[in-house]
Amino acid sequence: MAERHLHIVSFDVPAPPNYGGVIDVYHKVKALAELGVKVYLHCFEYGRSQAKELEAMCASVHYYPRHTGKHQLLNALPYVVVGRRSEVLMDRLLKDDHPILFEGLHSCYHLGDPRLHGRKRLVRAHNVEHDYYMALAKAEGNAFRRTYFNNEARKLQRFEPVLSEADHILAISPKDEAYFAEHFEHVVHVPAFHACGAVDVAGGLGDFAFYHGALGVAENDQAALYLVQKVFKGMSIKLVIAGSDASRELKREVARSPNVELRENIGTEEIHRLVREAQVNVLPTFQATGIKLKLLLCLFTGRHVVCNSPMVEGTGLAELCHVHDSPEAMRLSILACMAAPANGQAIERRVQILEERFSNRKNAELIVGLL
Repeated sequence: MAERHLHIVSFDVPAPPNYGGVIDVYHKVKALAELGVKVYLHCFEYGRSQAKELEAMCASVHYYPRHTGKHQLLNALPYVVVGRRSEVLMDRLLKDDHPILFEGLHSCYHLGDPRLHGRKRLVRAHNVEHDYYMALAKAEGNAFRRTYFNNEARKLQRFEPVLSEADHILAISPKDEAYFAEHFEHVVHVPAFHACGAVDVAGGLGDFAFYHGALGVAENDQAALYLVQKVFKGMSIKLVIAGSDASRELKREVARSPNVELRENIGTEEIHRLVREAQVNVLPTFQATGIKLKLLLCLFTGRHVVCNSPMVEGTGLAELCHVHDSPEAMRLSILACMAAPANGQAIERRVQILEERFSNRKNAELIVGLL
């Protein structure tokens, strides 16, 4: 096979792969490198350390500061976009004519630059971003942050037509594929990349339910509060919640709930262990955007998954979960799952769907075909 080269412009440093978007980037880079693609990785840096492990996978790794000053909020472009601009990055991209993959609308400041015309350009769409930010605004209690999310949603919607400059848009879910196909050409569904090679579910029974997420994100904090206040209140079943930056309200509610435990600032390995050991992974969300990478982790390695409709909407994964939209129905489902081993036809169906559709190698080969 002819030697393949690819620049990847990432919105963040993708190692360690410990939250949604960077999980997809990290395992995509890994899968492409395993196919022999020479990846030139460009990372915008803000709060996450430079990562030596990326150098083992990539032909080169470069880091660029993200501009985060408050004056950026006055720009007509989205704050998350204008802060990710770099002439140093452009100088490096212009040294050759290799294809470029922009990770997320966030990293697309330079997508329409006339100097890149004629270059093969791909964009990984992690979400319909203006929908995602509008949902963040609805979940946000702080008035300043709510205003910021609403303004950012409007700016992202105005900026989105830049995607017409891309040769291919790689949508992360069937629902997102349908949206982008209404507005742009050359849209293809490339499922999320993730940490799991095969379905591997523990035998026996666990004795607790588990929820995890970045609790500093209002949507996740809201989901955890919903579980504590509406679903597990008064139940004898133990709920473990894992995540960092929990709100004061969530901490207060956990302190009042004898059957709920909050574990903050634990590592990725510990979260993976808890997913595997729990009898039920409970995953409510109030934001039906993209695909939640934690859903894939729980289906590949956890026993039962109880969630609500927005968690699986447009993903094609509803049949693998126990889906309920009222606290009462969710409670009954959790009680039933606590006494039932996860085995038999349900696990066989997971193998059929997940190992076929979410094969990192197959999906990396799909991207290579587009190059």
